[in-house]
Amino acid sequence: MCEDCGCGITDKDIQHDHKHDHLHSHEHKSSGVHHHENKISLSILTNIHEKNNQKAEEIRQLLSNKKILCVNLMSAPGSGKTSLLEETAKILGKKMAVIEGDLETNKDAERIKKKGVQAYQITTGQTCHLDAAMVAHGISHINTENLEYLFVENVGNLVCPASYDVGAHINIVLLSVPEGDDKAAKYPVMFRKSDRVFITKVDLLPHFDFNIVNVKKDIENINPKADVKEFSVKDDKNIKEFIEYLLSVKDKLYL
Repeated sequence: MCEDCGCGITDKDIQHDHKHDHLHSHEHKSSGVHHHENKISLSILTNIHEKNNQKAEEIRQLLSNKKILCVNLMSAPGSGKTSLLEETAKILGKKMAVIEGDLETNKDAERIKKKGVQAYQITTGQTCHLDAAMVAHGISHINTENLEYLFVENVGNLVCPASYDVGAHINIVLLSVPEGDDKAAKYPVMFRKSDRVFITKVDLLPHFDFNIVNVKKDIENINPKADVKEFSVKDDKNIKEFIEYLLSVKDKLYL
């Protein structure tokens, strides 16, 4: 994965933090070399997160001063983040803007722009998440005058985006029915960071072996405070409820 998110470093056994652009045996006889390298890697990673958190707080303060609600959308690829934003744009219009994160292409940003909404695409290359510096760069390309909502559509990935504060006020996680009903239990970190979870594409439930009751129990065990909703972008009531939720969050922050 990427070089700075720590996805190659584990608490149990921190090994191979050097780049693998060559083939070699993994039977390292020296027990001291990797121990030293691990300390360096963790120190660098800690420094990266500290700088990121500082930048994220600056973003949050900047947007709060302008009374803009920032929403971080996280999920695996194909869960329906962009579709949700397209439907949201039909109602919020120019009150909202979107910062898109993908490894390559500007397809999602173009989809949003077609709805008459500002969108800025960040292509991360090999980086598996957005960070606060990237979002700050995106904001510099957004006209925030008269803006009320800023959505960050994070890179499609159930792991790394949860580790980086991007300056959002709330985190929303999408889990789609086609992904399977075991994902919350398998990838708990992202759900632990969520304020709301949408179980999306519920209109496909008749076609998949997906136990929605068990999924809700898994999420409740991971994060009892998360608000879990069944959701379909094809249901106008779901979209209306989402807009009402955003408005209530914004009111609590700024009224």
